[in-house]
Amino acid sequence: MNAILLHICCGVCAGLVVQRLREEGFTPLGFFYNPNIHPEEEYQRRLRAVDQMAHNLGFELIKGAYDCDNWLQLTEGLENEPEGGHRCAACFKMRLEQAYNKAKELNIAKFTTTLTVSPHKNTAVINSIGKAVGPSEFLACDFKKKDGFRLAIEIAQRYNLYRQNYCGCVYSLNADKRRSHTDGRR
Repeated sequence: MNAILLHICCGVCAGLVVQRLREEGFTPLGFFYNPNIHPEEEYQRRLRAVDQMAHNLGFELIKGAYDCDNWLQLTEGLENEPEGGHRCAACFKMRLEQAYNKAKELNIAKFTTTLTVSPHKNTAVINSIGKAVGPSEFLACDFKKKDGFRLAIEIAQRYNLYRQNYCGCVYSLNADKRRSHTDGRR
């Protein structure tokens, strides 16, 4: 089987992607690198969920640094971008560059990401960034195809995994709070 470094955004997305990569003949090595997640308590919740999924599915997990200060610096000036805009593209690029670098460091020929499972993420943008970062190394996928997101949720529920209710960054958290307030939710 061929090793592949899998950038993992959360435990929910990891289960389906690991299964699909294995079906394609890959041996995934998980890489959790998400300095965008805010606050740190949320980061720790998501990391625990990924740890749990790695244990349940039997794959190795590497934990990247919680590099929140560099992420905030990277997104400075993009605070008012809409979800899915230039801020998200910069965030995807930062995380995929780290995954590429980690794959090179470990002498793994291919890398990919779980980010394309989410119906809230633009697969074409993610795959374009991945191909720009590692033209021959990035495995472009659309894991939301074939009912991927629904199946990812089912797998997560089977393992009673924590499921977040916002993208992860401070800006998406604040936007969610504003929507909750105007919708009357609390």
